[in-house]
Amino acid sequence: MFWSCRQSIFAEMKKKFSQVESAAEEPRVLCIIQDTTNSKTVNERVTLNLPASTPLKRLFEDVASKVGYVNGTFDLMWGNGDNVIDMTPIDQNSDKTILDAGFEPGKKNFLHLIDKDGEQPHTMPEESGTTEDSAQDRFIGPLPREGSVGCTNDYVSQSYSYSSVLSKSETGYVGLVNQAMTCYLNSLLQTLFMTPEFRNALYKWEFEESEEDPVTSIPYQLQRLFVLLQTSKKRAIETTDVTRSFGWDSSEAWQQHDVQELCRVMFDALEQKWKQTEQADLINQLYQGKLKDYVRCLECGYEGWRIDTYLDIPLVIRPYGSNQAFASVEEALHAFIQPEILDGPNQYFCERCKKKCDARKGLRFLHFPYLLTLQLKRFDFDYTTMHRIKLNDRMTFPEELDMSVFIDVEDEKSPQTESCTDSGAENEGSCHSDQMSNDFSNDDGVDEGICLESNSTAERISKAGSEKSSLLYELFSVMVHSGSAAGGHYYACIKSFSDDQWYSFNDQHVSKITQEDIKKTYGGSSGSRGYYSSAFASSTNAYMLIYRLKDPTRNAKFLEAHEYPEHIKQLVQKERELEEQEKRQREIERNTCKIKLFCMHPTKQIMMENKLEVHKDRTLKEAVEIAYKLMDLEEAVPLDCCRLVKYDEFHDYLERSYEGEEDTPMGLLLGGVKSTYMFDLLLETRRPDQIFQCYKPGEVMVKVHVVDLKAESVSPPISVRAYLNQTVSEFKQLISKATNLSAETMRVVLERCYNDLRLLNISSKTLKTEGFFRSNKVFIESSESLDRHVAYTDSHLWKLLDRHANTIRLYVSLPEQSPGSQLRRAVYHKASGDAGNLDEACERVKGPVGNMKSVEAILEESTEKLKSLSLQQQQEGDNGDSSKSTEASDFENIESPLNEIDSSASAENRELENQIQISDPENLQSEERSDSDVNNDRSTSSVDSDILSSSHSSDTLCNVDNAPLPLANGLDSHSITSSRRSKANQGKKETWDTAEEDSGTDSEYDESGKSRGEAQYMYFKSEPYAADEGSGEGQKWLMVHVDKRITLSAFKQHLEPFVGVPSSHFKVFRVYASNQEFESVRLNETLSSFSDDNKITIRLGRALKKGEYRVKVYQLLVNEPEPCKFLLDAVFAKGMTVRQSKEELLPQLREQCGLDLTIDRFRLRKKTWKNPGTVFLDYHIYEEDINISSNWEVFLEILDGVEKMKSMSQLAVLSRRWRPSEMKLDSFQEVVLESSSVEELKEKLSEISGIPLENIEFAKGRGTFPCDISILEIHQDLDWNPKVSTLNVWPLYICDDGAVIFYRDKTEELMELTDEQRNELMKKESSRLQKTGHRVTYSPRKEKALKIYLDGAPNKDLTQD
Repeated sequence: MFWSCRQSIFAEMKKKFSQVESAAEEPRVLCIIQDTTNSKTVNERVTLNLPASTPLKRLFEDVASKVGYVNGTFDLMWGNGDNVIDMTPIDQNSDKTILDAGFEPGKKNFLHLIDKDGEQPHTMPEESGTTEDSAQDRFIGPLPREGSVGCTNDYVSQSYSYSSVLSKSETGYVGLVNQAMTCYLNSLLQTLFMTPEFRNALYKWEFEESEEDPVTSIPYQLQRLFVLLQTSKKRAIETTDVTRSFGWDSSEAWQQHDVQELCRVMFDALEQKWKQTEQADLINQLYQGKLKDYVRCLECGYEGWRIDTYLDIPLVIRPYGSNQAFASVEEALHAFIQPEILDGPNQYFCERCKKKCDARKGLRFLHFPYLLTLQLKRFDFDYTTMHRIKLNDRMTFPEELDMSVFIDVEDEKSPQTESCTDSGAENEGSCHSDQMSNDFSNDDGVDEGICLESNSTAERISKAGSEKSSLLYELFSVMVHSGSAAGGHYYACIKSFSDDQWYSFNDQHVSKITQEDIKKTYGGSSGSRGYYSSAFASSTNAYMLIYRLKDPTRNAKFLEAHEYPEHIKQLVQKERELEEQEKRQREIERNTCKIKLFCMHPTKQIMMENKLEVHKDRTLKEAVEIAYKLMDLEEAVPLDCCRLVKYDEFHDYLERSYEGEEDTPMGLLLGGVKSTYMFDLLLETRRPDQIFQCYKPGEVMVKVHVVDLKAESVSPPISVRAYLNQTVSEFKQLISKATNLSAETMRVVLERCYNDLRLLNISSKTLKTEGFFRSNKVFIESSESLDRHVAYTDSHLWKLLDRHANTIRLYVSLPEQSPGSQLRRAVYHKASGDAGNLDEACERVKGPVGNMKSVEAILEESTEKLKSLSLQQQQEGDNGDSSKSTEASDFENIESPLNEIDSSASAENRELENQIQISDPENLQSEERSDSDVNNDRSTSSVDSDILSSSHSSDTLCNVDNAPLPLANGLDSHSITSSRRSKANQGKKETWDTAEEDSGTDSEYDESGKSRGEAQYMYFKSEPYAADEGSGEGQKWLMVHVDKRITLSAFKQHLEPFVGVPSSHFKVFRVYASNQEFESVRLNETLSSFSDDNKITIRLGRALKKGEYRVKVYQLLVNEPEPCKFLLDAVFAKGMTVRQSKEELLPQLREQCGLDLTIDRFRLRKKTWKNPGTVFLDYHIYEEDINISSNWEVFLEILDGVEKMKSMSQLAVLSRRWRPSEMKLDSFQEVVLESSSVEELKEKLSEISGIPLENIEFAKGRGTFPCDISILEIHQDLDWNPKVSTLNVWPLYICDDGAVIFYRDKTEELMELTDEQRNELMKKESSRLQKTGHRVTYSPRKEKALKIYLDGAPNKDLTQD
């Protein structure tokens, strides 16, 4: 039978899998439905991805479910975005599939949801169930998030729509909106509102506006809230006015507090506010009880006692030290008054016996209040884990509670009750003792005093007897907490005295519940009441219970409307009027169209943006007037020169104009009132002598730029409107009329996207076929030049447009002059020479770079020439005019410094220098990512003197046409340089400078030194720029116009004359919006990731060569409080040995850090955050034995003696001895092991400590180095003496150097500490570990004290003692 069941299950699973596979293979149809009705305040797009076989009926059902409408009360019709293209509704009752109905798989199918027969769709009711047993009505716990399974740990209230807030619950009661975490406040307010005696008394109090500000009056704001709870038609109302009267700001809404604490604090505040009024003693009359705190001598019977008052009775869930909770409230009450015996060291000093005697201490109830409040103390502190916990044990509570059994009448007859004191005035509202308290056992004086009660014993007995016979209480409020001690959610279950029906008041949701739902709040689980039962129990349980005394003579009913005092009637009328006014305003808001408005200011020529709010019934003419005033155009242009047009700001596209529709309501023009529109409005202006152009739907906008080949300029755009079905020939005729240029010789180039310039040369093609869209940009050129007959990609037009599209503007901040740079700057300025000799010095290089001479030939031919050139420049620098090195001359008449050569330096030498630079790949630097702080940049002073100044030369190719080429953006082409653009980079996605990439692997040249890409002309022009104030006094800036396809290497070479040092001696930092600077060092990358107006900072410092990495060196100090200390930045190279890198570090350590070391006195080791790792041996090679990356970090450790690590098979661990008898940890000692054997580790530890081998116990440290742990915890918290034979297995996993090992002598006893010593040690350890960033003990979230400020200001606290 089991086998047959198993087979059937497998068959069913196989069937389901086959269905899933077939469904996966079926094409899907994407439907985008736009709600264009006015039925909802928020209209959104709904997206459905359905199988192609879905019937139309199912489509309507899915749409109805998504948007919340009743199926059959709306229609769907075809649409294209926001424009309805087919006015025929889709047949809802058709049996066709959506594929047969014309839906296209793999494409977006736009639909519009519209009114059916002119009537708005019917909204689905919020609560699907109509009976009291429905799931929604019965649910009283925390409301789950939408789409999630209900969970008691989910405290987020269910989201509700705006419309649902406006409709009152069918229960007739109004909820309270949770401001953020004010569920505890809502629960208490609803309980007070549902208490007839409290509500009636609050209504009788009259507010005097002349005496107090209504905003800060707590009783008045409570009065207003209760009136709204009773009369409002909303589903839920706000409590912000009440909390504002408490003196709270918005941050208090995010603080969750205890509901019992709030009750006490709010009652204190009300008593303060009600002084000298009829309600002055209201809280005491309703909530205050009395009890006797007594101590009775067991030898003579003498009893000392005092009277305490209370507002609530705290009942423990589980007695201290017990593993079983109380079963019921009655059991907890009996335990509350159960006396304890004071004996032994806790004996009581009896005044009559004049000695310490055994005594009985306890509490007796003398008087119970009319409204009895019981607090179930579910929050406790676990001293084992040092955590706050919540006790979820089951504790039952009755619907009717007889309290007569808790008053002992016989006790009142005792003649020995002589000493008493009434401390009610001091301790009013608080109960000072519970059954486990020893507060009075060691304080003899607390039991002495004078009894202030004048009643005789007989009167007291009579009164107690009458009370005992009538102490039956009925439950009417249960405040429930769901969650843990760290946080949770409160809600209230309250019984209405009007109809005896229980309701759940869960923030804004009010629903009917039953007695069975109340029983669910008992807590606990269905199992036995064991010690761990609460850990597996429900976290939703009762926290506070409020009972009312059953006394027909005192039990009040709620005041009827005709019984209201006159001031409450006026308040009701006032609140109704305010609510009606709010409703009208809300109705206006619901019918107001809110849409983005743009306007190009006619005189300032800047695009202005605002939000236009206009009622849907206002006409277009009235909307223009509103927009006209909104944009403040009264002084700029007359009103009749303005109009509103439909506009797409994203594509900068004018969709249509509204001719003849001046009297049409805006609601019709805009397609209804919606939360968001898929288009905008533009307030278009004209001059009085102009007329507005008509924009028809379906037209496309074309911005036409006229190109002048002779002047090499591109004009500003002219707007032209065309149709997609027009041919290219017709489009040329249209442009010809607008520009007065010949259509026969016209060339039209469409810029479809970035760097995609397409020549429209087939006259019969339509604009749609050519790729025109809503908004387009074209360039036209019409001349008789021969350039028309050249291939398009070789033409002058293409080159000009290509350059125009790729030129960006950058702002470059130059470094201040450093010592030694003046000479180089003077040399560079001298080399720039006179621009007048440019024609003789430069010639256009036509062939690719590959046509140059071989590297060997160039080097052999040029050695002597370079030497003579360098010597000549040096002599000129020594004897030159100082004026040439001044700051003013740095920028004087420089437009293209790399194209201007001093007449003394021949063109041959310059070209030769260029060729050497091109053909030497080792002089090219590769990228290193650096996000180091610029302020801590230490590489400025480490410029290498061994880099020849000749390495600065650029890859300049001069343009024979040295005349400026003016462009539309004001640039000229005086300097055009060649760049070797890698073909691989053209198809590769550009990366940001801050991306994680390795250094030393990229070069824009192949092994032969040739460029991978063909030579292209790149634009570069620079000019001085005056930066804004605050950019740094004396700071020099350049404004650079450059082709963004230029490589970083070429860009740096262009900047050499301005910086004054070779490109290998300065670094480029890109400045981001937050003023963070990141170094750009990938030399073969282009500037394509840069955009207009980006800022660049140049800083002096050694740039990296190919295969080099910048490394941060930290000193490892294992026995210092801060074991990780930064030393310096160094440069390591691929192929370098560890010993070579140590040799290079020696002089830097001496100069920068003052460390005079020998090469064998220190080691380098791996650094992972703060953890020391693998020890690097001298013969290790970077990139071969040691993986190295950009921004690498390494530890430098100074050795005490000879290096013990000789082989990679060895293991170096850091050991530390724990001395439990002294409560002390010794310093770290390194232990070098030849293997991973535990036995060898113990032998080494025995050698260095002297502990016998058999007594050695060890444990691995936890966390990051130095694995700090409190000495109060180390002895028992660590996993001592793990049962393993090797270190590289669980639970140790010690496979690398640097692990921390604690060890001890197992025969050494732990020191016994007194409480004072323990507390002192805990303070010291807490201070020590907090400084090192380690945690010593559990530190709970700091709670903010709950306070109510009577004057409305948080700077005073009159409610707290």
